[in-house]
Amino acid sequence: MFAERGYDKTTMRAIAAEAGVSVGNAYYYFKSKEHLIQGFYEQATNRHAELAPTMLEGKETLAERIEAALLAWLDIAGPYHAFAGQFFRNAADPSSPLSPFSEDSTESRDRDIALYREVLEGSKTKVPKDMADILPEMLWLHQMVVVLYWVYDASPGQEKSRELARRTAPLAARGVALSRLKILRPLVKQFEELVRDFLITRRPG
Repeated sequence: MFAERGYDKTTMRAIAAEAGVSVGNAYYYFKSKEHLIQGFYEQATNRHAELAPTMLEGKETLAERIEAALLAWLDIAGPYHAFAGQFFRNAADPSSPLSPFSEDSTESRDRDIALYREVLEGSKTKVPKDMADILPEMLWLHQMVVVLYWVYDASPGQEKSRELARRTAPLAARGVALSRLKILRPLVKQFEELVRDFLITRRPG
């Protein structure tokens, strides 16, 4: 329905009618259409996590594993590209439940970060213990950059987004390798603190 009518013209009443339920029942399951889209995000991250063992199988270098994770996300999200830009402006609002940095996105975000922890742990690249919690979040932010480009990618089949994933994966892997240098660790930690303090909103507890 979002693909047919667009995000703005799709109302909760229309969604309820399409689903064959009352408007009240629709609001029982989803507080708003923003929360309904949030449900899609959760489904996408669940699917991403489910595909992890298959997409990472046989890949030992970190660059290969990062690329595989990014391309898998693009495969999952691909069918929904037509209307992605219509609701991205809502996702860009930090107060919107659609924002990947919002409190409402905590579970989906943590699930994707856990996937990148798996990406790291299964690679040949050794990660310092004091960086083990930081680096998966940095790789998730890398994914967010690719997602942002994908939203506005007008190339056939969003092939440019796939090329971006392929070309930036080795750079991200090199950045992880460089993080082992003690002289660079304070910079990485400072960046991570900025992300946690100013971008990500977590549920209390």
